[in-house]
Amino acid sequence: MNLDPLALAAKHSQADLGQLYELLYPRIYNYVRYRCEDQATTEELVSQVFERMARSLGSFDPARGLFEAWVFAIARNAVTSHHRTRTLRTFLPWEWFRQAPDPAPLPEEAALLHEAETSLLEALPRLKPQQRDLLGLKYGSGLSNPQIAALTGLSEGNVAVILFRAIEALRQVLKPAPDGEAISCQKEVNHAKER
Repeated sequence: MNLDPLALAAKHSQADLGQLYELLYPRIYNYVRYRCEDQATTEELVSQVFERMARSLGSFDPARGLFEAWVFAIARNAVTSHHRTRTLRTFLPWEWFRQAPDPAPLPEEAALLHEAETSLLEALPRLKPQQRDLLGLKYGSGLSNPQIAALTGLSEGNVAVILFRAIEALRQVLKPAPDGEAISCQKEVNHAKER
């Protein structure tokens, strides 16, 4: 969906600005969550992204690019800035980050999902920052490879290769446990994509 007309209307309408927020919030949140270690930081950065979007909306020009790319550039800049200064911050424990998804699944499913999510969340920081960034854009935000390429300045082929290598790296980290219980990397990626 092209959000440019709605973004132009939102320059003069609070209702349209609210609609932009509702449409973009889940995708921005998922992207930032892929890049941050805890929920509190994620929520803080997402708030900053939408504050910057609202303050700078008057400078958006569709002739210079799509609104969606413009907003994700704001999100990427916020996350990058945060990571530059993160040595000065104290993070919350990983346990606070691991939550069962809404709506509540059956107890057995919840246990399996929690285990899979825990494994994925422990594996993500082991990736290179660029791999984690592209996984967040692809699966957390639902952007296509061409959209990611336009946003990052990489070629579509390079985006595809980096994503492939990132998923392969996750597979290596998430290899079957010694007791023979396999963890499906694709299941974790699909689960993370849904959130």
